[in-house]
Amino acid sequence: MASVVSFNNVSKHYTRGKQSVAVLEHFDLEIDDGEFVAIMGPSGSGKTTLLNLIGGLDRPSSGQVTVAGERLDQLSGSGLSRWRARHVGFIFQFYNLLPTLSAERNVELPLLLTSLSGAERRRKVTAALGLVGLADRAKHKPGELSGGQQQRVAIARALIRHTAEEILGLLQTLNRQYGKTIIMVTHDPKAASYASRQLQVDKGQLVDGSAKAVA
Repeated sequence: MASVVSFNNVSKHYTRGKQSVAVLEHFDLEIDDGEFVAIMGPSGSGKTTLLNLIGGLDRPSSGQVTVAGERLDQLSGSGLSRWRARHVGFIFQFYNLLPTLSAERNVELPLLLTSLSGAERRRKVTAALGLVGLADRAKHKPGELSGGQQQRVAIARALIRHTAEEILGLLQTLNRQYGKTIIMVTHDPKAASYASRQLQVDKGQLVDGSAKAVA
């Protein structure tokens, strides 16, 4: 089966002041077309960086990143934007507010995969924002909110995620029946159990024996 994601000797470093911080070091990874992979690991292990590289949101410091037949490490910024529009869909869980969307739109994101009507989604979003005291900040974007208010937006989004199992089931259906490739980063073993393979990342490396297949 062809690989849809291939990392070859990939390293990613960030600069903090005068220090270079290594997040991924000489990282190799293969994900086949049609897999449902859950990436797990402790905070700071490199999971988010890995996902950002796969999704073309970041570039490696060195090494080759190939996704859907395209060498992402060789694309320009505009080329990456066009590639993302064609190939990548992100679903954010709990945190990672999208800076271009208002608070209400960020809260609504998990409901977009459900069968709820637009009116029903708006009603749930309004109620959730009201519960965390942000009804008057619904139209504000994350950059217009304080850190505490951004956190409350994330909490509001979590409050309406009672349909999480339905969403995970839908992702599983998309994978099994329609062959869609899905890569999920999660701390939740229950959520990871929906995937067909689980990968453990720690200190910028795949942990030995991490490629656990799920029946």
